[in-house]
Amino acid sequence: MDKDVEIGIFGGTGIYDSGILENPQEITIDTPFGKPSDTITVGIFKGRKIAFLPRHGKKHAIPPHLINYKANIWAFKELGITRIIAPSAVGSLKEEIEPGHFALPTQFLDFTKSRSGSFSENGRVIHISVAEPFCPELQSTIIKITKEQNIKIHKDCTYVCIEGPRFSTKAESKFYRSTGADIIGMTLVPECQLAREAQMCYASISTVTDYDVWAEKPVTAKEVMETLSKNVDRIKKILTDLISQIPKTRNCSCSKALEDAEY
Repeated sequence: MDKDVEIGIFGGTGIYDSGILENPQEITIDTPFGKPSDTITVGIFKGRKIAFLPRHGKKHAIPPHLINYKANIWAFKELGITRIIAPSAVGSLKEEIEPGHFALPTQFLDFTKSRSGSFSENGRVIHISVAEPFCPELQSTIIKITKEQNIKIHKDCTYVCIEGPRFSTKAESKFYRSTGADIIGMTLVPECQLAREAQMCYASISTVTDYDVWAEKPVTAKEVMETLSKNVDRIKKILTDLISQIPKTRNCSCSKALEDAEY
């Protein structure tokens, strides 16, 4: 198996197309935690080796609470990947963060219930720091590219992660708003913290699809997909520029996440 892949992309809801890759190959990987969401597409883009994995599966058959996050991260690690870009769909908890905009999560609030969020087992206990759970170097590159492309992106957002697959009740949505959080979704936790534990850089580009249910019109799955389809070309443009501009050498602390994580 090749272990020289640089960058991994987790395709989120509405982002299943790995067509930007040259000479694509489908790779099947088994992990100690079971199978990843689907086969992994590996190919070349502008001279860089990239892997693409749709986190919900290519047919969107895996709901967020049943995604094998540990297998997905482990499989990327097996390929040699050091950077992960994770597009995702989110609802907005603030009026000024409008459907159609992009958001850059820098913090999260974890309201999931049944997900395994660590590779720690067999007597090895790891306490990683997620004070800053997303890679600052990747985030800076995303901000630079969206500015160059004149694309509106809301920075420094706090992401509420809920269990799913259902949407929130109005009471829940109003509670999440009261925390001061900005956006809400179902997939970034434990994905981002597992990436940190694996000492991989991770950043998400979130597409705002709706106003959750605190607004007058409750969110629907149809509304989410309609907004995503309108934005798919813009997210592809962000990704293509991002891949080419990510620095070859990592200058962040993500690669040292385990240094002070054990007693």
